[in-house]
Amino acid sequence: MSQNQHISESLISDIRAFIDANYIEPAVESFSGTSRKMSAIRRDDDVDGDICFCPMPTVGAKPTSARVEKRAKPKPAPLAGSMSLEDAVGQIDESFSEMLLRKIDESGLSDSQVYKKAGIDRKLFSKIRSDRLYKPSKPTAISFAIALELPLDETKDMLMKAGFALSHSSKFDIIIEYFISHGNYDIFEINEALFAFDQSLLGV
Repeated sequence: MSQNQHISESLISDIRAFIDANYIEPAVESFSGTSRKMSAIRRDDDVDGDICFCPMPTVGAKPTSARVEKRAKPKPAPLAGSMSLEDAVGQIDESFSEMLLRKIDESGLSDSQVYKKAGIDRKLFSKIRSDRLYKPSKPTAISFAIALELPLDETKDMLMKAGFALSHSSKFDIIIEYFISHGNYDIFEINEALFAFDQSLLGV
């Protein structure tokens, strides 16, 4: 990060307002609350391996003939008779690595330009390039999206391929969304903002 670059107070204020407008407090249920709910349900194991939850009978109450109806299991749609295993495998979506390499090709930039811009080590990039199923960390995936200057929808798509999503329960995610939605892909300024809000940095 540049030692001479400092984020402006007005930008900090804008980001803080954006966080306040979008942040959703994570829902955390207490253990005792969960225990009370679980004490009111029981497991019915006599239904072909399915689990059905029903209210516990009141102590001393007469047994009732009513029972929970088994919900019919949806049957998986059969593959078309003409579809071969190769065709089925071919329908698997592209991986994070494949999307990253495709986007690099589309950008007209070289591999080194992109991973340097993302602040990613060459050895790590080589691992990603050589393994189509490589799963990066969330900051690494976002760093590449920033380096490629992807719009928000494509950034979300790239994250999804790595097994992640942008959440409004995360200040880190909201700050990333703020910069992308404002077309600001300066990773140094993004890291300044993340640092100001005590969040993890990109490309490190």
